[in-house]
Amino acid sequence: MSIKLFELLLYASIYTVALSVVSILIGFAIAILLSGMLLSKKGLFVVPAQIFISFFRGVPLLVQLLLIYNMLPAIGLNVPSIVAAIVGLSLCTAAYQAENMRGGFASVPTGLVESAEMVGLTPGQIFRRIKAPIALRLTFPALVNEAILILKASSLVSVVGVIELTRMAQDLAGSTFLPLQIFAAAGLIYLVINWIVALAGDFIERSLPGVPR
Repeated sequence: MSIKLFELLLYASIYTVALSVVSILIGFAIAILLSGMLLSKKGLFVVPAQIFISFFRGVPLLVQLLLIYNMLPAIGLNVPSIVAAIVGLSLCTAAYQAENMRGGFASVPTGLVESAEMVGLTPGQIFRRIKAPIALRLTFPALVNEAILILKASSLVSVVGVIELTRMAQDLAGSTFLPLQIFAAAGLIYLVINWIVALAGDFIERSLPGVPR
């Protein structure tokens, strides 16, 4: 396989990383909201959150992407395929991250919260200074794992026309008749990207407060 073909794969991998990062960040914001709804213990909030999580965890991501891709134009939203891909990945990862965050917030020691209330901290201060840091520390490994899963799952967005790493590999394999070399190179790029994410996650985790160095 030529250097030019490998450069095309590397260029496409930039879209894969960018697409995944944007989706993970949007999904994280949605997950915090969902976890808060789950922990509210009010049916008005809990039931919709449970339905959302059950749907996006129970339906295959491929089906979700195709559904969103075809649904958006049906409701009058003619957006680029990349937007539909980001929406699909974001909603899917939000469902998994919400469960991780819910477990993290539920594991915050009640005594710490009660002590903070006794010294006069407001609910907002308790959340920022106690609940959020502890929940993040407890769920960080799971969040890193979810990020790696989304990076790999982003290969599915090729079905809605997004030219990312997998789609580029498919196109190059079809035009060069070198499927083995092309897909092996694509697999190597995925491996390196996920290895870097895992290393970065391990470094950040060790830097979090309360972690032995």
